[in-house]
Amino acid sequence: MKRRNQWLTAPLAAGLAAGLLSGCGTEEGGSGGTEGGVVIGMSDEVLATDPASGYDPGSWLLFNNVFQSLLSFPKGSTSPQPEAAKTCDFDKGGSTVFRCTLRDGLKFSNGNELTTKDVKYSFERSLKINDKAGPAAVMLGSIDRIETPDAKNIVFRLKVPDATFPSKIASGAGSIVDHREYAFDKLRTDNKAVGSGPYKLDSFGRADASFSVNENYQGTAETKNDGVTMKFFHGDQKALAASLKKRDVDIAYRGLTADDIADLETSTAHREKGIEVVEGSSAEVQHLVFNVNDPVVGKPAVRKAMAFLIDRDALVRDVYQSTATPLYSIIPSGIGAHNTAFFDTYGGSPQPAKAQRALRGAGITDKVKLTLWATPSRYGPATVEEFKAIAKQLNKSGLFDATVESVEINEYERNIAAGKYGVYVKGWVPDYPDPDNFTLPFFGKDNVLANNYENRRITEGIIPDTAAATDRPMAEEDFNKLQDIVADEVPIIPLWQGKQYAVAYDDISGLEWTLDASTVFRFWEISKG
Repeated sequence: MKRRNQWLTAPLAAGLAAGLLSGCGTEEGGSGGTEGGVVIGMSDEVLATDPASGYDPGSWLLFNNVFQSLLSFPKGSTSPQPEAAKTCDFDKGGSTVFRCTLRDGLKFSNGNELTTKDVKYSFERSLKINDKAGPAAVMLGSIDRIETPDAKNIVFRLKVPDATFPSKIASGAGSIVDHREYAFDKLRTDNKAVGSGPYKLDSFGRADASFSVNENYQGTAETKNDGVTMKFFHGDQKALAASLKKRDVDIAYRGLTADDIADLETSTAHREKGIEVVEGSSAEVQHLVFNVNDPVVGKPAVRKAMAFLIDRDALVRDVYQSTATPLYSIIPSGIGAHNTAFFDTYGGSPQPAKAQRALRGAGITDKVKLTLWATPSRYGPATVEEFKAIAKQLNKSGLFDATVESVEINEYERNIAAGKYGVYVKGWVPDYPDPDNFTLPFFGKDNVLANNYENRRITEGIIPDTAAATDRPMAEEDFNKLQDIVADEVPIIPLWQGKQYAVAYDDISGLEWTLDASTVFRFWEISKG
């Protein structure tokens, strides 16, 4: 199962970087307050302009600015609120029937009216195409059928209780397209996009993409610029840094190395040019993953010994120059139900005596030989250095003989699927800021870890129960139980939680409202001048 290029690099710097829905909680916006066009440089690829296909951070950046969803995440919030809709909510007492009413005056950028016919068409189109690189199977699979009693009201009937459905459709997966512009059974391939969001896509090519303000937009965003140009650097981090220093771009987002961030933040020369580093919160995480069928790490004592020995503080300090923070559970800080289960169980610093006791208690007296597998082509070269540091930490205890191997992404994913690796790295950027998105994908059926771990208490009890809880705080006890089970059985070891960074000139404002746990990069919040 392919996820949204969620398995990412290092922290975003090293790869750079409720009361639900009873009404519209913000004032309607428009295209006022413009103060000039903004040029943004990014090393991530934008793999699609069609929402039925794109399931990667670059594509969702485009979708979040060009298309509307029924709901969206307001700046600084992890609770979805009405956007193209003026009201949305589950039927009382359940989480299988979800109703929305559209706001008045919605139009696409081409002037066509947006009605519930377009909303229904957009979801059914994504499910019909079911592109292997798209979000349909993962994000929209709970939809049973969609009803449109009139042009304003739409009803989603779900196959199973799914309290996270509002968050799912507030993401790029909920993008609404014009049914007149998009074929129902095939992807659009002309690099054009027609949406009803704050911006319209004027051009898209390998080198750049150009966006202008959509004068037809009706929603909650207030645009603070005249338009945006995205310049693409296709993974060339040095070229992105050089372009920023020459001011060929106003902002560098997603692509600067930790070294570049540190240099730009501390250099007097760069500060005199007006270059500033803006730090925001992030829910990006990275884990060490164990194939529990492996003859070596399939033994719980080996995994627990490793958990006692890994020094997260040293990793984020020495490898990532503090552009990440240590992570001690599968649900990161800033997301509901986060706890510190691994810290509570294994401590925050290496404990070789406890690691030795874990191994000896299982009858393991020889050094444990194992290989840590990484891939720089998805997770960045810093991941290889990180794994070398972990191997050094393990070997320093005298209990392990660990080595590191690195391969390209296609071979890496193929060998994980074939069960050839015992220990490997996975990184995750969430689809939506809910604890469900850090648990169901990892421990549910056909999970993305491919590590052969299954716990029926999780799959048959906790996950269905938390999915049905429309009052999300009420699910926290179950999520805490799940985190404690994972810390006890150690199918993975959480390593770090990333920070989000953008680097910009001092006449750029509003970036702090684009860097939060929702992962929505909001063009409209950025102003220049």
